[in-house]
Amino acid sequence: MFPWSDERRFNAYSRYCRAHYGGRIQKLPVDAGFSCPNRVSRTQGGCTYCANSAFSPSYLADKEDVAFQLERGKTFFQKRYPKNNGYFAYFQAYTNTNAPVEVLRRKFEAALTVADIKGLVISTRPDCLPEEVLDYLSELNERTHLTMEIGVESFHNETLTHIHRGHTVECTFEAFEKLHQRNISTSAHLIFGLPDEKPEQCLEDVRILNRLRSQFVKFHQLQIFKNTAMETEYAQHPERFHSFSADDYVQFLCDYLERMSPEIVIERFSAEVPPRYLAVSQWNLLRHDALVRKVEEELERRGSWQGGSIHNS
Repeated sequence: MFPWSDERRFNAYSRYCRAHYGGRIQKLPVDAGFSCPNRVSRTQGGCTYCANSAFSPSYLADKEDVAFQLERGKTFFQKRYPKNNGYFAYFQAYTNTNAPVEVLRRKFEAALTVADIKGLVISTRPDCLPEEVLDYLSELNERTHLTMEIGVESFHNETLTHIHRGHTVECTFEAFEKLHQRNISTSAHLIFGLPDEKPEQCLEDVRILNRLRSQFVKFHQLQIFKNTAMETEYAQHPERFHSFSADDYVQFLCDYLERMSPEIVIERFSAEVPPRYLAVSQWNLLRHDALVRKVEEELERRGSWQGGSIHNS
């Protein structure tokens, strides 16, 4: 019934890793000291929701060199996940193509010298991929696994303007097309629950995601962090925000998955940060693995799977 050999009801990242690497591949976050052009060189002060420190592991508190960070990350994650088939260096903090190519080369090549690093996952913005950077990424892609994680966030220009994102939907499609032309794997990062975006609208957006042809996708529910512009907006206009309950989010995710291409590999369904960073507590949030079980249970109850609505239409 399912288009995947393991008969899970969605195209899981764990399945992808088993198929390509024989087992689990752990991402090791790296803070390479890059900045974000939306925070530094533009007048809007950055995205209204941004609190990058909330997603930084404790072992990155000191700005060591890339190789040393990765070795610390290996030690940290080996205690939690001792059965790994290797690691990806995950350049996560801020915009990891926001530097001259010679700087990028020094950082990325350093990561590839570390034992058991199988490749790179590089997080960036769609408006921060100039041609000289794309040329270097193309070279990298010929030598190692490379996935470019692109902050899409929303498929609506009104929303992108509202949250001071600093790029357009058209820019997003252009970035993905340039990466596709170079056969570089892509991952789309999306946020559900941004101001004035309702679940019904997000479900309509699945067709846009399918057209984007991203190999991977990461879903995050909106989290409102302390000391951000969005915290102020939420306090003044809470009616602009849709807050999911845990059960509502499971139902929404299943509705979304049914409409989504079965070829897209799902990396995450939700975000998790320490509660001390949150200005608004959302739900008694299930840990990600528990949320995944709930999603699969609901899909089983429905007799459905990722792409089921496409398949049956």
